Parts: sequence; C-alpha cells; structure tokens
Amino acid sequence: MNKSILFLSLGGLAVVAGGCSKKLGNFQSDYFSMRPSPMESVGQEVPGTVYANLPAKFMVKNAKVSATPVIQWNEGAGVGEVSTTPVVFQGENVRDNGQIVSYAKGGQVNIPFDFPYQPEMAKSDLYLDFTVDQNGKVYTLPRVKVGSGVIATSTLASPATVAPAVAKDGFQRVISEQYSADIHFLVNQANVRASETSKTDYIDLNKKLMEANKAPNMEIAGVTINSYASPEGTLAFNTQLAEKREQNTQNYVEAQMKKDKITEFGELTSSFTPEDWEGFRSLVEKSNIQDKDLILSVLSLYKDPEEREREIRNISAVFNELADQILPQLRYSRVMATINVIGKSDEELINLYNTDPQKLSVDEILYVATLTDDNTRKQAIYQKAAELYPNDYRAVNNIGVTQYVAGNYSAAASSFDRAARMNPQAKEVEMNKGLISMVNKDYRSANEHLGAAAGLAENADALGVYYLTQGEVGKAQTAFGDAKTNNAALAQILAKDYNAARNTLASIPTPDATTYYLTAILGARTHNENMVMSNLRQAVKLDPSLRSRAQKDLEFAGYNLSSI
Repeated sequence: MNKSILFLSLGGLAVVAGGCSKKLGNFQSDYFSMRPSPMESVGQEVPGTVYANLPAKFMVKNAKVSATPVIQWNEGAGVGEVSTTPVVFQGENVRDNGQIVSYAKGGQVNIPFDFPYQPEMAKSDLYLDFTVDQNGKVYTLPRVKVGSGVIATSTLASPATVAPAVAKDGFQRVISEQYSADIHFLVNQANVRASETSKTDYIDLNKKLMEANKAPNMEIAGVTINSYASPEGTLAFNTQLAEKREQNTQNYVEAQMKKDKITEFGELTSSFTPEDWEGFRSLVEKSNIQDKDLILSVLSLYKDPEEREREIRNISAVFNELADQILPQLRYSRVMATINVIGKSDEELINLYNTDPQKLSVDEILYVATLTDDNTRKQAIYQKAAELYPNDYRAVNNIGVTQYVAGNYSAAASSFDRAARMNPQAKEVEMNKGLISMVNKDYRSANEHLGAAAGLAENADALGVYYLTQGEVGKAQTAFGDAKTNNAALAQILAKDYNAARNTLASIPTPDATTYYLTAILGARTHNENMVMSNLRQAVKLDPSLRSRAQKDLEFAGYNLSSI
C-alpha cells in the first residue's frame, strides 16, 4: 500500500476516534446566553430559556448530555437552591430524543426553564448542571453560571392586598313610603263630593298624614295632586275641566290639612292632564270589551285627539261600553303623600349597642360596625350580631373579613366555610373563599370561587389579582377596569402602559407603602431618579421591611439606595 494512502487512512481513524471515544470537554460560560436577562417573574413563576451555541468539534458523537437549570441564592441562614426539569441534547450517533448537535459543525440547543418563585431568588444566580452518558459511562461536568438575578415585580400582586367582600347591612336612615287615594268626579263636573272623601282609601290617607305629623320619627316629605279628564269632548273644554278639578282638589286637601293642624308637609305640588289617552289605552287593553283591538288600532292610526275621539264614536257598537266601563275611571284626581320614616341616628345606634344591643335589628348592628375603623372593634360587633342573630350569614362572613384583614387566614377560612353553609349562594362568601384559595396557592379552587362571585363589584380586584398570579396581564387589566388600586396599577406597569399606571397611582384615595413602592418602580422604568428616591423613602417610612426588598430589587439596579 502507498504510504501516503496509509497515512490518510490512519488520520481518518483518528478523526473518528476523536468524534466518538474522547470524553466531553467542560462547558464554558460564553457558550450560553439567557432570555430574559435578568430573569423576570411572570405571575408566581420564573420562566425563561438558556440558548447554547456549541462550537465545532465539541459535542462528541456518542455523548448524551442532561443539562439541568439550577437557581442558587445565598440568603439568610445559608445557600439554597432549586432545580427544574433537565433538557437532553446529544451527539449524532446517540439513539434518543434529545436535540442533536453535530460534532463537525457544532450547533444550537435551547434549554427552557420554569421555577416557582421564591423571595430569595431576587438576589440569585442561574447555573446549568451537566450529566454526561457515553455508552453507559456516566460522569458529571462542572456547573456553569449563565445568568443572575430575578426581577420579581409581578409578585407584588398579593391576595393579602385585596379587600375582602363585606356582606352589606340593609340599614336605611330614611325610608320613604308613599300613600295615595283617588277622588272621582261625575262627567263634566269638578266639585269634590263628600261620597269620595269619605271612602276608606281617602280616610286612610288622611290618618297617615296625621300620624306622620305627630310622630317624632316621621316627616311628610311632600304632597302631590294629579288631576285628569276623560278624552271625550273638545280639548279646550277638557283643559278647563281638568284644571278646575286640580284646583278644587288642592283647595280641599289644603283645607283638610289646616283643619288637622298639619303645617309641615314639604311641598304641595299639583298638575292636570286634559285628556288621559295613555290611561285610556291601558284600561282598554285590560278590559273585556269585544272590539278592543279595533279601538287600540284607532289610537295607533290617529295622533290628533279630536280625530281619535271622532273615529271611536263612529264605532257605535262599543262606545256605550266605553262610556260605562272606561271613561268614568279617567275622571279623577290622585292625591299622593310621600312620608319619610326617620331611623335612629349614629349616636343613638352606638349608645344602644353599648347598653342594650338586643334592642337593635341585625341590620342596625351590622351598620354600627361600619362606624369604626378599628378592625378589632368591628370583629367584636360582628360577633355580637352572630350571637344575637345566629342564622344570618352576613355576620359570620364579616367576622371572617376582620380575621382576613388581621392576617389570621386559617380562622378566616373557617368563618367563610361556615357562612357558605348558611348561604351557599352568597357571592361575597364565594369571593372571600377565592381569596383564601389564592393565599394557599390553590389557584384552581380560586378560579372556581371567583367565577361563582361574578357580578359582585368587589370581585374585580380579586379576579385581577388572580390573573396576575397566572401571568395573564391582559385579562387582569380587563378585570380591573377603571379601578384605582395598587393591583390595577401593577397590571398597567407589567403591561408597560406607564401613563395609565401613573394616573392610577395618583388617583388611589389612601396611598400606602405599596403605592409608593410601585410609583418608585414606575420612576425607574421611566428613568426618573427623583421619582424613584422620593417614593422609596416614603414607602420605607410606612413599611421598613421594603428597604431590604428595594436593595435587592433589580428594578433599582442603577440607583444608589444607601440614603433610604
């Protein structure tokens, strides 16, 4: 054999051996890049992808590599770390399902990762651990650092910041009641007859006015008189007739109230309707008149009152029935009184609660709880309501609300469960159970409960937070709508709608530490250093624990926070 040919053959065998039998070399950090960089939480997860660009003659042909993403931190007591699902890539001679990398040309590998977020990850590093399998021979290679830090702004969406739903009291300080009586007139007459004012409904109305005039907790808010004429005859005549009926009725009512020494009655107003065609139509529709459809068609065809009357009179077969059954009912004045029943004052309610709560209704006790901002005091009031009215779910639900606000979530959960047994359809309870599920990170259950609370106004903020925990920012924005809350502003920040976020944060009625912290993040994202520093100082003043978070928060990586 030619020596040169032998030399080439041996060289080829060397290449083959190099591609198959040698051990895999160590991975270098410059082989890898990461997106996003730094990592960023989405809801309660930290997703991303490491992109590997392996050089030629690196990936031996018979090697199978398992690359495991690992986040490591050094917080508190010591080093902690968590790993996620490994990704397999392999040389071209390996029979498996991993991503294939050529020995001769090299190649690219994608290594996705998704970690459940932990607060310690804010200051952390991302590594890849490598395990290699070459024809059953397994060995490890040194881990490689591929990224640092997690922006965890999305995790500021917390169910603990959502106001749970209070079951409303039904207390009304003023209850308006209306009482009325009709005075009927003979055809073409306007005099108020004694037979009409001696009827039971008018006597009852008069008694109610006298009662309200004397009772300390009642007031006559107003008296209204509406007078009518039936729609036969000329419009001019009916106008004069209806106006005269109005005046005579008003004179009679005023004289009666003067006789009864009723001097405080709000305002007495009166009006008249010359031809009550709408009343006529309504009565005909409800009647048993044989040709009522024909009469109703005339009303639709003719808009002019005189034409209407003429055409109806032409239906001679039914006009007598109208004259007997319908028209007399349209010749009347209606006297209506609005009487307000005045409930106890706030001071009276508080005094009664403190001295003899059994004299209060459940709605009054629930209302008393709204008169204090002291959560412990509220809880005691709701507990008294539950004691006195054990079958009312609202008191039990509201006890749970105060427990939730105090951070006692296990006790709150028990109260909400009890309220749900008392009223399974109560939407306030469903929403509150959804909040408890989110606190416990049971998002499937949270979704079910919040769905059952659909239509409840308070549910919008809870539903928005749920969507934020799932990383669904667009749905969160829709759920929040025009709400002016920290959570709504957070959704706008995550959606990079910074103008909307600025307006929302500025409109929050009672800003808290989170409001100022979010405003500082907005300042960092819009490169406004003064906005960052002033709002961080205020946030830390209200909640000192935010100092530690801010110092580790990569949102503020470009700022010197030593002064806060």
